[in-house]
Amino acid sequence: MSDSPARGQIVAMGGGGFSMEPENLALDRYVLGLVGRSAPRVCFVPTASGDAKDYVDRFYAAFERLPCVPAHLSLFAPPTDDLRSWVGEQDVVYVGGGNTRNLLILWREWGLDQVLREAWEQGKVLAGISAGSICWFEEGVTDSWPGRLSPLPCLGFLPGSNCPHYDGEAERRPAYHRLLAAGLIGDGYAADDGVALHFIGTRLERIVSSRPQAKAYRVERRGERVIETPLDPVYLGGDADAAERAPL
Repeated sequence: MSDSPARGQIVAMGGGGFSMEPENLALDRYVLGLVGRSAPRVCFVPTASGDAKDYVDRFYAAFERLPCVPAHLSLFAPPTDDLRSWVGEQDVVYVGGGNTRNLLILWREWGLDQVLREAWEQGKVLAGISAGSICWFEEGVTDSWPGRLSPLPCLGFLPGSNCPHYDGEAERRPAYHRLLAAGLIGDGYAADDGVALHFIGTRLERIVSSRPQAKAYRVERRGERVIETPLDPVYLGGDADAAERAPL
């Protein structure tokens, strides 16, 4: 990918992190390590799950074990009417999984999409899993509609498309290939569970994993064919010091 203007960072996880691997927080530690301070402020945004209490509780249970200051942002019970200032106080915005279509509708209604774009352009770290991964791209493969995987226009911070859970859900890979072959979605990146795509600005800087066999893929349409190119990540390991052993 071509170089991009100096901006913030995005870590798009195909799966994993505290919500899928509560005993292996390597990806979460990696995200926190990008900030460059001892106790970064990290804000969890659980919009896609409808602010599910269990999800929020699991976030705090995990991140209170890590060197950070955790908080969460609810659009159902917002902490303030000045979301721009509130988000501006955070170092990391970490978006949870769930229904991406509902997430985008609510963010746009509240203006949070623009607030997050400004935060990214000002150097914040944005991260997320599943819905919290595909939301940053131009398009994503989503299960927001019951019973089917479909393309969804997203925020467009990052170019191309994204498909999470590539090895974790049996229909993800064939659906992505089918949509690409039909011209219903553009070229992009897929990520297995446990894999994170790390972008600086819009440039893919690095791929990391909390699982030793997991991979990412560049998936492209070439004429009538869909070409899938494996991308090997840096394995972070599963222990507390894994991220520190793999500096940028």
